[in-house]
Amino acid sequence: MNQTTQMHQISKHLSEYDHAFSPFYCDGVDELLRRLGLMEFTIIGSRLAGRCRRYLEEQGLPVDYQGKNGPYDLVVTCTDVYLQKNIRNSRIVLVQEGITDPVTFAYRLVTRFRFLPRWLAGTAATGLSNGYRRFCVASEGYRDLFVRRGACADKLVVTGIPNFDDCARYRANTFPHSHYVLVCTSPLREIFRGEDRKTFILKAVALAGGRPLLFKLHPLEKVTRATREIAKYAPGAHVFATGNAEEMIANCDVLITRYSSTAFVGLALGKETHSDFDMDELRRLTPVQNGTAALNIAEVCRRVLEEA
Repeated sequence: MNQTTQMHQISKHLSEYDHAFSPFYCDGVDELLRRLGLMEFTIIGSRLAGRCRRYLEEQGLPVDYQGKNGPYDLVVTCTDVYLQKNIRNSRIVLVQEGITDPVTFAYRLVTRFRFLPRWLAGTAATGLSNGYRRFCVASEGYRDLFVRRGACADKLVVTGIPNFDDCARYRANTFPHSHYVLVCTSPLREIFRGEDRKTFILKAVALAGGRPLLFKLHPLEKVTRATREIAKYAPGAHVFATGNAEEMIANCDVLITRYSSTAFVGLALGKETHSDFDMDELRRLTPVQNGTAALNIAEVCRRVLEEA
């Protein structure tokens, strides 16, 4: 939904053009795996793609699943770790979705053996396709990071990214709780990376030090299992499987995450924030708070459309 809502915001500033939206999709063997229900841990799975489609329909937006009515003059996407065959010859503007995954052994394999699919490295491989005309990024810190990893510096534009460019707006909310320790979980087990959830929960309990403790589960998580574990190791904690995580962060005193973009919201709002990432590095990477990211990206799109 983060990708979906960012694309929608950008489109509002390109009203002079016709638009079509698509839930993320795949082709070839990956499409066969999707149809067999073996890709539910990704954004092409039926559950997350279904959430995207429902949002598009509720907003009255035109849907062209898999871009079958193309080719289009411009494709705007939040990831290039997978570029579908029917857009590879299109003008593409890539928009950073949020925080990127840490560098792992899989990332090193992908960057060494270029025939391996980039998605094996997760979002750590963002920007490495070089299949885009421009890449709109969150901050100068991220621009430097993507260039160090091999992205073409001339294609990168620091625009900020929608949903993370004006975190102060989340302070105006109706979430009924305040002054608590909030834990935003990551679906590491669901994406086969593994996690010692017991240790993570007990760490959160220790950091809370008796203060009210709330858990916001990631949309990909297995809710029943996660809720059962929290009840066992953090009895009395509130668990939310749905809801606006950013508004919950705005009302908290302390934010605890693992590998989640929500850490940026906590830092932007001046919250005591804990993450598995190096915190000094996260502060350098935090998206610029300009409140104009969608507009800035739309201007980049116009310039790309005007190019020969």
